[in-house]
Amino acid sequence: MNRWLNNAIGVLVVVYPFAVFWAITVIAPWQIAALLLLLLLLRFVLLGHSVHWQKSLLLVAIAYCAFAVWQNTELSLRFYPVLIDFGFFGLFAASLIFPPPIIERIARLQHPNLPEQGVRYTRKVTYVWCVFLAINSFIALYTALWGSFFWWSLYNGFISYVLTALLMGAEYWVRIKTQEHVR
Repeated sequence: MNRWLNNAIGVLVVVYPFAVFWAITVIAPWQIAALLLLLLLLRFVLLGHSVHWQKSLLLVAIAYCAFAVWQNTELSLRFYPVLIDFGFFGLFAASLIFPPPIIERIARLQHPNLPEQGVRYTRKVTYVWCVFLAINSFIALYTALWGSFFWWSLYNGFISYVLTALLMGAEYWVRIKTQEHVR
């Protein structure tokens, strides 16, 4: 039950920009932020003894939601995607400074004895994700500050996910073509 509920909350958080686009005409901004705050608090509780970085990112998101409730403005609702993208950028960048890189950690779940070639590859992939997440963060920030509500919702609720999926697909294709241990 916890896993199902946690996944359902994850989906609701992902559709946040479209939910805000729809809900802003019906309820006050603080109510939208309060709903997201409750969902994130529930997700935090359901994580239990999970990975530290997940709980850390959730705590930052929870603090942001509390701020958005206090601000009670449409503009404050727009910064959630910026915060999430920038948080993941920070996580990936920190893993390059304090190895092993996050992509290497993920790869070692399937390949505990990752060869040196794989270690170098995962480091390069982590750099690629850092660049992508930095650019995505700045586009999210731009749409939050200067984009129309429609374009903010479209970019942060759809286009950024498509770009993320394309990067994941491209990385998988490159990995299959270049890494012997994956074949």
